[in-house]
Amino acid sequence: MITINVNKDKSGRILSFEMTGHADFAEHGKDLVCAGASAVSFGAVNAIISLTGKTPDIQQGSDGGYLNVILPNSSENDHDIQLIVKAMVVSLQTIENDYGHYIKVLFKE
Repeated sequence: MITINVNKDKSGRILSFEMTGHADFAEHGKDLVCAGASAVSFGAVNAIISLTGKTPDIQQGSDGGYLNVILPNSSENDHDIQLIVKAMVVSLQTIENDYGHYIKVLFKE
C-alpha cells in the first residue's frame, strides 16, 4: 500500500508530505495506482519549482518506494505553493476514493 502522510501546522498550512510503500495493484510497470500517485506528486513538486522558483527539500528512495518533500518556508510564494500542494492532495484523494485498498492519504498536525 502507498501511504501519504501530509503534515500540517495548527493553521492548516501544509509543511511537508511523505509517500511510502508500493501499491501492489499490478506488476511493476503496469501499476496504475503507483503511476497515478507518482505523476501527481512529482507533477506538484515540478510545478512548485517551475511556477514559484522555490525548490522544496526532496528526498527519494532508490527503489521508488519513498518520497519526502519539505515545502519551502517562503512568505512571498506561500499562497501559490499551498494551492499547488492542496491540489495534489485532492488528486491523491481522488485516486484513494477509487483504489482505497492500495493508497491511503493521512493528515498529521
